[in-house]
Amino acid sequence: MITYRQPGVVLTDHRFTVPLDHAEPDGERIELYGREVVAAGRQGVDDLPWLVYLEGGPGCAVRRFSGAPAWLGRAVREYRVLLLDQRGTGRSTPADRRTLPLRGGPREQAAYLAHFRADAIVRDCELVRRRLTGGAPWTVLGQSYGGFCATHYLSTAPEGLAAVLVTGGLPSLHATADEVYRAAYPRMRRKVLAHYERYPQDVEAARRIAAHLVEHPTALPGGHRLTVEAFQSLGALLGVGDGGDQLHYLLEDAFVRTPAGHELSDPFLEAVRGHLSFASRPLYAVLHESIYADGRAPTDWAAERVRAEFPDFDAAAALAGDAPLLLTGETIHPWHFTTDPALIPLRETAELLAARTDWPALYDARRLAANTVPTAAAVYHDDLYVDTAHSLETARTIRGLRTWVTDEYEHDGVRAGGARVLDRLLALVRGEV
Repeated sequence: MITYRQPGVVLTDHRFTVPLDHAEPDGERIELYGREVVAAGRQGVDDLPWLVYLEGGPGCAVRRFSGAPAWLGRAVREYRVLLLDQRGTGRSTPADRRTLPLRGGPREQAAYLAHFRADAIVRDCELVRRRLTGGAPWTVLGQSYGGFCATHYLSTAPEGLAAVLVTGGLPSLHATADEVYRAAYPRMRRKVLAHYERYPQDVEAARRIAAHLVEHPTALPGGHRLTVEAFQSLGALLGVGDGGDQLHYLLEDAFVRTPAGHELSDPFLEAVRGHLSFASRPLYAVLHESIYADGRAPTDWAAERVRAEFPDFDAAAALAGDAPLLLTGETIHPWHFTTDPALIPLRETAELLAARTDWPALYDARRLAANTVPTAAAVYHDDLYVDTAHSLETARTIRGLRTWVTDEYEHDGVRAGGARVLDRLLALVRGEV
């Protein structure tokens, strides 16, 4: 273990080995990385309770902090915090276009990645917990997909939990991937139209960019192909607090005058590349729809299929008339695996995962109805990424869960809200409010 300091905190690197397949504990093993964070001066306090933070995703490494800003500063006032890179992410054993060929071809890669969902993540957490806490239960803070993992945790290993705090991540217990996206596209439409009401000049800016891309297919730095569909996916920015402002500033600087006429500017293309590339989180794309799968049917590119039910998202139709160009949100499509250099080598693997039908169910509604773990969830009103109605239905299923429904924040409230969101959730699980 390596220990070092940042302002106000002491950090310790931890590495753990866990089974790739928890059903075969003596089989192949992979490595997990976790960063312990404790307030300076408290590192020698033996009875500090543990809190483990599960990042959103799937397939996203835990955020790298400098010191202890926002919720982390609040947490280290009373917890020893573990920032865990879930399997396949960050400094844990990586899974990407460079490493997955070590497994073999697409079929072997898909079989390997079938062990990277919430069920395996929670079993990883249980092994790590017993090693760090000596068996004492710990508190889980789950952001977005981390909340999906926390809900699975309550379903399968509640004995390991002192409390559960969820921010923007209560999943539906029953909805299929099709149903998730059928609820999502109307939310995307509302968010985009609200953005255009705030920034009316962006209606023409977005149409102009899309029309240019129809006539002039464009390569981004690093080889990413910018298509109209890829441009539309920038609507995902509207799910975070300042995302609408980011989108507006991006659109207003899109064009530059050149000897060949008006072209998309280098700053615009570089910024778009940063938003669209999956190089740092390929599992987000490869595994995204599998987080909604439970073996009833293949996900079969649900977001792409369901999009056809909402023809107003068709860019060609919008450009042929005078309708505003609708943008999309947290959706993954087959074209991602033909336009992004980080995903192109994983196209066949993704196809096999989309066709898979033997995913195990992730949630046990009966066990959740008998829950005794203090649990609280921040539910963001009209969250772009997680359907509010689905979240509230789940909240009613989990015995004793207390909700804080708010429109003060978007999906990133736990980061944007400083200490306030964590303060509120802790007060709820402790019965202080």
